[in-house]
Amino acid sequence: MFRSVKLFAALLKWPLRPLLKYKVVPEQPVSELQLDTSQPVFYICPTESGSDLAALQHVCKQLQLPDPASYVVLDGVKHFRTLFLEKPHSLVLKRGKTSAHQQALALLEAHLKNPTLNAQIIPVSILWGRAPGKENSIKWLLGEAHAPNWLAKLLIVLVSGRHSLVRFIPALSLQQMAAQFGADDDTSRKLLRMSRFHFYRQRLAANGPKLVNRSQLFNSLLAAPALKKAIAEEAKSKHISLVQAQKNAHKLLLEIAADYRSSTLRVADRVLNWLWNKLYTGIKVHNADVLRDLAQKGHEIVYVPCHRSHMDYLLLSYVIYQQGLVPPHIAAGINLNFWPAGTIFRRGGAFFIRRSFSGNKLYSAVFREYLCQLFIKGYSIKYYTEGGRSRTGRLLQPKTGMLAMTLQSMLRGIDRPVTIVPVYLGYEHVMEVNTYLSELQGSGKKKESVFGVIKAIRNLRDYGYGYVNFGQPLTLNDYLNQTVPNWKQDIHPIEVQKPQWLASVVDDISINVMQRINQAAALNSINLIALSLLATEKHTLTRQELEQQVDFYLQLQQQAPYHNQMTLPDANSSTLIEHAISLDKVQQQRDNFGELISLTDENAILMSYYRNNILHLFIMPSILANAILHQREVKRERLLHIVQQLYPLLKQEMFLQLDNVEDYCLQVLDHFVKANIIKQQGDQYLAPAQQSSHYFMLSLLADNAEHTLQRYAMLLQLILTQAPQNRADLEKQCHLLAQRLLQQHGITAPEYYDKQLFTTLINALRDNGYTKTDDQSRMLATDSLTELDQAIDSLLRNDVLLSIHSILPTSRS
Repeated sequence: MFRSVKLFAALLKWPLRPLLKYKVVPEQPVSELQLDTSQPVFYICPTESGSDLAALQHVCKQLQLPDPASYVVLDGVKHFRTLFLEKPHSLVLKRGKTSAHQQALALLEAHLKNPTLNAQIIPVSILWGRAPGKENSIKWLLGEAHAPNWLAKLLIVLVSGRHSLVRFIPALSLQQMAAQFGADDDTSRKLLRMSRFHFYRQRLAANGPKLVNRSQLFNSLLAAPALKKAIAEEAKSKHISLVQAQKNAHKLLLEIAADYRSSTLRVADRVLNWLWNKLYTGIKVHNADVLRDLAQKGHEIVYVPCHRSHMDYLLLSYVIYQQGLVPPHIAAGINLNFWPAGTIFRRGGAFFIRRSFSGNKLYSAVFREYLCQLFIKGYSIKYYTEGGRSRTGRLLQPKTGMLAMTLQSMLRGIDRPVTIVPVYLGYEHVMEVNTYLSELQGSGKKKESVFGVIKAIRNLRDYGYGYVNFGQPLTLNDYLNQTVPNWKQDIHPIEVQKPQWLASVVDDISINVMQRINQAAALNSINLIALSLLATEKHTLTRQELEQQVDFYLQLQQQAPYHNQMTLPDANSSTLIEHAISLDKVQQQRDNFGELISLTDENAILMSYYRNNILHLFIMPSILANAILHQREVKRERLLHIVQQLYPLLKQEMFLQLDNVEDYCLQVLDHFVKANIIKQQGDQYLAPAQQSSHYFMLSLLADNAEHTLQRYAMLLQLILTQAPQNRADLEKQCHLLAQRLLQQHGITAPEYYDKQLFTTLINALRDNGYTKTDDQSRMLATDSLTELDQAIDSLLRNDVLLSIHSILPTSRS
């Protein structure tokens, strides 16, 4: 039988070529799946098909893998290299069985007889098209049948052949399986069952669950007990008929719900391929194997990325699709629901959400029920906990509404583990960055429109690299089992549950997710150069100085890494600088003494956005550098005490998470010493000579904490020297004082305009016992606040410190 399939594949080799276009996942299976090509390799495929075998031959030839249509000789016995699990359906005759069971049994027996053999068997699925199909649909002919007859397969190849996915699954060791389970019928069948299960999960992960007819979905949602109750309450509270209230709910569903279509994805895939080639030098993706593993295990995946740009919506979905997984349904702001983008986004899986649910119980009930149905049906979800795009480049404090509804959906009894995947999105150029500072200054956010899209398309150019780093997943089931062991007692299949533990657990999870996003940060040419040049007074360094500083930062993260999920560029400092010059991010000048690299005044403001993307990776080393430079000689104990005082505030503001702060700081200090940046005498650390290059490098690192420390000093002085104020007044005073310092010292940091940072700092001071409130809700200092103030003052520049102290007494009069 194998010979007939082989012959049919040979006949199809040339006719199939123009009809076949495929995506291979993973792109380099030999290295990514750690295949040992020196050992015998076998393949196992779902269906005995000449077209599948011909396609697999083409792919294996390109990847330099053994020909699946060949034979393998083990101890003098020839074995077919490819096993097929089932035969295709027949138009007339009854479907027979393949010889896969006998083949697997023969291979296991060969390995049991000769333990030196170590053949690998690789499950390979070939998906002709990525359409999930529809529930109750008769369109099985175009791809929903897993083993179609030859006529159906012909149509499938003609319609979907140029939109195919070839997925290699990690190889199984036949030697290990034979040694562990033996070589009998049961083991052979176990091998085939495992393969069938892998293929089923793979189809589901790549295509997604079958689509529900939109009108049927709406009818089932409106009939749900929780929504029927909300509709009745709407009719009663607004004194309208039940029919009218139901129409209102249906109208809200039309506003919210996605209209997911696989045809839109096929078109979008081609358009986005063109767009990324036009926009970016390349898209760098890291840790994507985690996604494939979760999907293979049947997890319900919730993607939670940071939010830098409107481009995030397209980029992340595109990357997920390219990894062989079905794109998620996306919670998009209602501001993006404008013609024609809204219709396109909706058909690509976007469902739209209002900025606020307050005062609209029916909307809240409709949205919650819709989200719950997405989880129950098995669709992956993507939402942004920050609520909006970051205007400063830092992560925003999370909004917890979507996460709370995710947990409430779990309390409806989802039978699969629900796992949050944090995603760090980074760019060497954010298209909207020019508008962010003006928005922070109060100009107001521009409304999205079709004209804005056209204008953006006209300005397309090379924006460097985009980065998609998948962080460490957080499985909510495991998290709840640890923190709320009895959480399953609150499961109710119908009613919306709000147990007492929900609010605190949601807050903890949201912070944990933001920390994991920051742990997966990507260093690149732009943010490293911004970190270096913005630390200088004139935003200028010689080429040699800039290369030394960038190398210093790279070596610091190599020798004392903030986290192992973080990624570093694979180019040297010279190449990184050339790349930044090619993107017009920096200016290059030459004179008789050499080459200067600088930022224009406008670019200096914009580049602070990219510096803030990675500032959290360097903030603790910057604090240490500040303390050493200002005190010249400082004991280890004093350094660690300063860090311990500041870390709780920095942790809350920048979403830091270090397993052991003291160990991390000692690791950083050890690197400073080994790199001859500082000297060590016993338990004392000594600053380098002021005229040395090491002093200059350390001072540039130290400057990156300057703006953060200045903001801390402002707030502390307001609390310590002014009459007690409530939180709102204190935030206002901080903002006014920040504007004064901006003018007085020419500070260009956009975070000075961000009122939310002062709110976060005020909360952090309260949460960590540095302040307390009186019976009139006014902020009062505790004894530890004075000590913290002294520590911060010891790290600040004298001119800025003097300005803060001189302004505040005037404000009291």
